[in-house]
Amino acid sequence: MRADRLVATLLFLQARGRATVAEVAQELEISTRTARRDLEALAIAGVPVYSQSGRGGGWSLVGGARTDLSGLTAPEARALFLVAGPGAATPDVKAALRKLVRALPETFRASAESAGGAVIIDASDWDRLPVEPPEHLGALQQAVVDGVQVQLDYAGRDREPGERTVHPLGLVAKRQTWYLIADTDAGLRTFRVSRVRAVVLTDQPVRRPDGFDLAATWQTVLSTLDERRAPCKVSARADAGIVGVLRGVLGTRLTVGHTEDDGRVTIEVRGHSAQIVAAELAGFADHVEVTAPEAVRNHLAHLGTRLRDRYGGR
Repeated sequence: MRADRLVATLLFLQARGRATVAEVAQELEISTRTARRDLEALAIAGVPVYSQSGRGGGWSLVGGARTDLSGLTAPEARALFLVAGPGAATPDVKAALRKLVRALPETFRASAESAGGAVIIDASDWDRLPVEPPEHLGALQQAVVDGVQVQLDYAGRDREPGERTVHPLGLVAKRQTWYLIADTDAGLRTFRVSRVRAVVLTDQPVRRPDGFDLAATWQTVLSTLDERRAPCKVSARADAGIVGVLRGVLGTRLTVGHTEDDGRVTIEVRGHSAQIVAAELAGFADHVEVTAPEAVRNHLAHLGTRLRDRYGGR
């Protein structure tokens, strides 16, 4: 703890330029006796701090703000604040950024503080209300950082709710949805955090697979999740001029193929079910012709009949 105090004292002197023993004691929440002893210990150890008595005196750090105790370069400090800035709405991040500013040389501070407020990340979708973080996200974050196993009460999509012990390895946010990557007795598994009903942290260490890489694992998980959420594949032909609009509506669920002799483009659309894909493509009836599967063509025909019955006589 004393080593932490000594570093904190140096950072405070760097930020203030000069400070009295009482000011150091108040900042570090220690007694004036302890603050004086720490300052004297720094001087004895060869750290360039010195005291000046009299009116306006106090303790100073030789070189003052020019001494870079953080070891960061100006571009590194700016990059760090750009990344951390969007998360500064939380008290912990705000406190951490304030402390880091104190550790930076004077010439770095203005640029770093400006970078901290230069970026806002809005994770919500257009036309949708923002989603609150899952209830148990904080506990799972702690488990991942501390490297301890957890007991989950989990309600899986295709399984009965139940308890299980897992080894949390990392958390991933996909837009507004959080996923936990964990090792289990059955191998690596992905859990949707919003489906977690309870979390109990244990004192048992996590078993981490050799060579585990969260980013690489997530890319593998994405392909599996994509298949589950969009198992229906639909083949169609589309007017070339509408392909851009289809990309905007369908995103990565659209695959564009070759251009045929008549100028139309072959496409493949993935979706949750034949009925849902039919509903998505119904608005492009004049520009898209579904060729397979037959179930989607039947749904489109049924939709056409219903629309004609409802609006045809008006």
